[in-house]
Amino acid sequence: MRVSTFAELLEEARRVGPKTVAVAAAHEKEVLQAAHAAEKAGIADCILVGAAAQIEELARCAGADLSRMEVIDEPDVKRAAARVMSLVREGRAHVAMKGRIETGDFLRAALDRENGLRTGRLLSHVGVFEIPGFDRLLFVTDAGVVVAPDLVQKVEIVQNAIQVAQRLGISQPKVAILAATEMVNPKIPTTLDAAYLSKMADRGQIRGGIVDGPLALDNAISHESSTIKGISSPVAGQADILVAPDVEAGNMLAKAITYFAKGSMAGVVVGAQSPLIVASRSDPHETKLMSIALGVVMASPPQS
Repeated sequence: MRVSTFAELLEEARRVGPKTVAVAAAHEKEVLQAAHAAEKAGIADCILVGAAAQIEELARCAGADLSRMEVIDEPDVKRAAARVMSLVREGRAHVAMKGRIETGDFLRAALDRENGLRTGRLLSHVGVFEIPGFDRLLFVTDAGVVVAPDLVQKVEIVQNAIQVAQRLGISQPKVAILAATEMVNPKIPTTLDAAYLSKMADRGQIRGGIVDGPLALDNAISHESSTIKGISSPVAGQADILVAPDVEAGNMLAKAITYFAKGSMAGVVVGAQSPLIVASRSDPHETKLMSIALGVVMASPPQS
């Protein structure tokens, strides 16, 4: 079944959960509220790694019940991240989540050659958005990890996003490679990358989705725009996945959706041994809760 709303995402997480989520530097109010809500919803059991005294005080102030959660006292945030990765490697946790720690430090722990969660795949971020008035969930990548991807990295970014969309029930997601224009222009390198990716998908070098580009944002999601411009494409006007040319464009697009379009977001980093949740410290606990739900679903094998 295709997951089309966040209510359905939460229900899918309940169906396949609960999974154990280990949180690094968990001494952060919104994270604790999300962890409490995830346990109450029956989608996750949480292990909190961080400054125990702060965790308990923040939980008390936030009204978050920690009685069923394991708390591991580790005030040093980098060591807390390393401990979380160990919990995943040991099989005690299925999802790793960052709390009050810089994303770079959290990901460095995940990528540590000896103690991290490397698989040989590229790590990339996939944001999932529920937008008022939009008829489906929209996926945006990469808005948070790969700063300036080259063509080879873009192939992996697209493949990672297809994996997430498929796990949410979209058997063959439509992928739009975004650029400033739908015309291939040698003076705009991103349009060349988009054309290469489209042809690579045609040749089977990218699997599982229908890929087209370059497409501008309007003709990627608007039938009216694509019709006016005379674009003949199986993706134009109906894209499920929007692939940004770099992290700056992806990040601005993601924040424009949440701040201007009042969309709600969940996000996950894929490519490691487990899903990684790297929600911003400014994100509300609802975003963190839906990111936990997404992580729980991604940590579960598809069921027929």
